[in-house]
Amino acid sequence: MTELAAQTKNVLKPVNIIFSLNESVGELAESLKIFKKHQVNLLGIESRSSIKVPGYEMMVEVDTSSGNVDGALEELKKESSYFQVIKRDYKDKAGTVPWFPRHIQDLDRFANQILSYGSELDSDHPGFTDPVYRARRTEFADIAFNYKHGTPIPSVVYSAQERGVWKKVYRNLTRLYPTHACYEHNHVFPLLEENCGYSEEDIPQLQKVSDFLKSVTGFQLRPVAGLLSSRDFLAGLAFRVFHSTQYIRHYTRPNYTPEPDVCHELLGHVPLFADPAFAQFSQEIGLASLGASDELIGQLATCYWFTVEFGLCRQNGQLKAYGAGLLSSYGELEWCLSGKPELQSFDPVKTGVQKYPITEQQPLYSVTESFEDAKAKMM
Repeated sequence: MTELAAQTKNVLKPVNIIFSLNESVGELAESLKIFKKHQVNLLGIESRSSIKVPGYEMMVEVDTSSGNVDGALEELKKESSYFQVIKRDYKDKAGTVPWFPRHIQDLDRFANQILSYGSELDSDHPGFTDPVYRARRTEFADIAFNYKHGTPIPSVVYSAQERGVWKKVYRNLTRLYPTHACYEHNHVFPLLEENCGYSEEDIPQLQKVSDFLKSVTGFQLRPVAGLLSSRDFLAGLAFRVFHSTQYIRHYTRPNYTPEPDVCHELLGHVPLFADPAFAQFSQEIGLASLGASDELIGQLATCYWFTVEFGLCRQNGQLKAYGAGLLSSYGELEWCLSGKPELQSFDPVKTGVQKYPITEQQPLYSVTESFEDAKAKMM
């Protein structure tokens, strides 16, 4: 068995191939002849403009259960100027790139592959010793695990205690937004109150918020049980899908959460996803992640951290916050504009390798001139 054939055996079927033939005219027809010659069935085929070689590249799903797959792929590789096998088990395998979703429905394939939390909590989590809170987290995890693209996000009846946490966070943050948040956030926030039920009295439902976002920028929400890998999370952004939690932080620590929660998602992220320029910038980061190397994923995730999560921008000569981690944290929203932390201009090359702490206030923030400028620098 050749090395190429070995890559396509003992893996999930179908196998995905990206290639570009040496002859651009009649490329699709020529490739189909190769598969027909070796009696190999194709389950899907698409073409797109290539950013790797001049012209177009083909993406095909190959059924490895019948025909001479080895012979077809070897011949196709010889006739191609560019050829790669795509699969999730890609590490230490030459000639492969990581599997990535090609359709929005493919996001269902990794929705349950969370890295931490979900229904299980670390020992240092504020809710670790609270059996009621842990049971509640299991309920939210079940919603996320059973969700499929295209179905309505189930509504949640939040308890009085949960609504009390939301009220405290909401009230503290909305006092700071007029002076600390960027124009885009403050422009959208009243629309969310009018159309999505944002208020200090109750927690908005994800489906209603998702419908609003989809109507203005095409972004939509889908529930998630906990933290996804950077690769999987960024892949969602490529399809203008934001993976959102539904649970809320523990009542004993309303001003702190060791993980994203519904306050972080709805108060920090959602308002900016309703802004066309910011939505486009976020999608560009997601698109750049598809099929990227682990090294590039790390750099993109770091750029995301210093922009979408903790970014500052200049508006009318003043610094304003647009990062969700700032707009959902009362203490850090005050801190970031206090003049004490270090500031640096957003430069993807430098920012992408910048180290940062996760569980404490940021000592350094990245400043962008505008979302359009940040997008241009990322491209």
